Amino acid sequence: MSSTNVTDPSRRVRWSLAAKVFTTLMLLGAIAVLVTGVLGYFRARDALERAVFDQLTATRQAKSRQVEDYFRRIEAELRLLATSKMVVDATRTFRIAVDELDRAATSSELHQKVSNWYTQNVIPDVERVLGREPNLADYLPVGAAPYYLQYNYIVANPHPVERRQLLDDAGDGSDYSRLHALYHPSMRAAAATVGFFDLMVADPKSGRLIYTVEKEVDFATSLQIGPYRRSNVAAAVARCAVAPDRSAVCLEDFASYAPSGGAPIAFMASPVIDQGVVIGVLVAQLSNEEIDNVVTGGRRWRQEGFGDTGEAYLVGPDHLVRSGPRAFYENHENYYAELKIAGTSDEEIEAIQRYGTPVLHQRIDTKATQAALAGVEGTGKIVGYRGVPTLASWGRLEIPGVKWALVAKIDSAEAFAPIYQLRNDLLVVGGLALLVMAATAAWLSKALLGPLRELTAGVKRFAAGDYGASVPVRTHDEIGQLCSAFNGMVEDLREKSVVIENKNRENEQLLLNVLPAPIANRLRGGEAGIADGFAEVTVAFADIVGFTALTSEMPPQEVVTFLNGLFSRFDAAAQDLGIEKIKTLGDAYMAVCGLPEPVANHAERMVRMAIRMVHIAREHAMEHNIEMKIRVGVNTGPVVAGVIGKSKYIYDLWGDTVNLASRMESGGVPDSVQVTRPVYDQLKGQFAFEPRGPIEVKGKGKVEAWLLRL
Repeated sequence: MSSTNVTDPSRRVRWSLAAKVFTTLMLLGAIAVLVTGVLGYFRARDALERAVFDQLTATRQAKSRQVEDYFRRIEAELRLLATSKMVVDATRTFRIAVDELDRAATSSELHQKVSNWYTQNVIPDVERVLGREPNLADYLPVGAAPYYLQYNYIVANPHPVERRQLLDDAGDGSDYSRLHALYHPSMRAAAATVGFFDLMVADPKSGRLIYTVEKEVDFATSLQIGPYRRSNVAAAVARCAVAPDRSAVCLEDFASYAPSGGAPIAFMASPVIDQGVVIGVLVAQLSNEEIDNVVTGGRRWRQEGFGDTGEAYLVGPDHLVRSGPRAFYENHENYYAELKIAGTSDEEIEAIQRYGTPVLHQRIDTKATQAALAGVEGTGKIVGYRGVPTLASWGRLEIPGVKWALVAKIDSAEAFAPIYQLRNDLLVVGGLALLVMAATAAWLSKALLGPLRELTAGVKRFAAGDYGASVPVRTHDEIGQLCSAFNGMVEDLREKSVVIENKNRENEQLLLNVLPAPIANRLRGGEAGIADGFAEVTVAFADIVGFTALTSEMPPQEVVTFLNGLFSRFDAAAQDLGIEKIKTLGDAYMAVCGLPEPVANHAERMVRMAIRMVHIAREHAMEHNIEMKIRVGVNTGPVVAGVIGKSKYIYDLWGDTVNLASRMESGGVPDSVQVTRPVYDQLKGQFAFEPRGPIEVKGKGKVEAWLLRL
């Protein structure tokens, strides 16, 4: 009985080893398949994502350059026309002819004919655009000349509406018609050649459009008292009529323009100068069709690589589109349905339908448009205006006079479709590989023992830190493939260690963003309690006047964006002048020159920095359309500097010099730079200062101060 309970030890060991080999083989095979599949999937996904972002960015940049080149070309052509003898002579003589017509009386019959024409042809279009019945008197021209000219060139024009510009001479025998017959063919040809929707000449004194090519209902009306006094063309004329600058070009963003049926129209103007005096303003009327054609690629999205859902669109500072979205052109019904699903208001949808275009009516307020309008260029995954995940590339256009953002995007589902297919294929292939491995592992277990030992040794070397470990691939069967997979895994991890090293270098860069480089080096070297004394440096404080009241009604995100934009420009100026930014506290900005590395002309650099800060603040306020001023205080003297804190440490300054610089700021005058005597004594020969006399300084009594003349 006892003999039956004894098991052969050699048999037990042999089968135990085979089981271990089998189990190990299956485990390693599964790991190899899993690691290869997962890494392959994620690397392929990342590569595809980068490729999509690169393509979107390249397309966006190309379209941005096209739009920018278009405006540069239009600007150059308009300036050239405004300085031509033809335009100067035409402007001078048209003004005289219109003034003569104003002095002449017009018949009540003519007034009635113009009024009747407005009732039949203008008011219905205005009612369609506004969605309500307008008051006829609000749209009738004012003055004798407008009635006379509109009757002869619009009401009595024998050509249809779209061909009114073909009338050279109204045949009324007036001086105006004689001049019109002389100049109109050339002006009409110039507008057609350059691609202007309309070309107009305005009298800067009366604001009257004394000439237009297209002869729309704004012809001969006043932009100062007429129905279009609040239009963007009125703003363009008013800006360009101020100073006799031949290089001046005034661009006004697209807005709904009633004389053009409420279509989105932009205006670019240039002064017409004769003997140093602005005698007129040449205005080009720009339709958004040209820009829309560039941005949409002539509505050939697939040919441009956008697939089924990709597109590019322009957005203005009001987050309203300046080019039509793809869905609007491809399928109106689906477009409106998607807007409804995305939460677009009924009023917005109704406006798009009434005007027949989403331009200036569809609002796109996404992370992409917000970042681009804030001047931040980038790429990322966002929720698009249709409420679906998208991959997008965004950036701002460099066009003087307007603030536009361009976004190129494609739906994530379409972009990642190949990856989803790859994932399914990997699952199928991985499952099949595991089945084949299970079927063959039993009879291969003995043959695996030798290579398995080598593989185990390689794993041990790798575990011990030998990232160059590899195992020989002796066969081309599954064992050899497993060894190859192991070697590939080691290589991949080695590459990832390189990535980690790169991240460490990035962290190093972050440290340099917190501390000056010499201080960071000392801190990395293990030095504790860093503190230094400096015999003479120059310290500046800047603070926004009334910042709390200024931002009390601004949303938090706008406050942060506003401050970030301002202080980022301060940082750029500081880096340019070799000045060390110390810190910001709320809306206060502190900087020093002369440490940690001594600088001979630290006072001069800091005063130049202060001047730049005042100008930067003014520009920033104008860009954000707010009233904002800053005070800047500057002082020179000794300080103590050092690193304080354990976590979130900071490099800071102490001493009477710092305190007095702060007092110079808090006791200063808005929109100015106030300095102490040490600064004045060093720089009085280089800058213009205005003595302010002794001022009361907390803790020091009366202290002399000077204001820098900006």
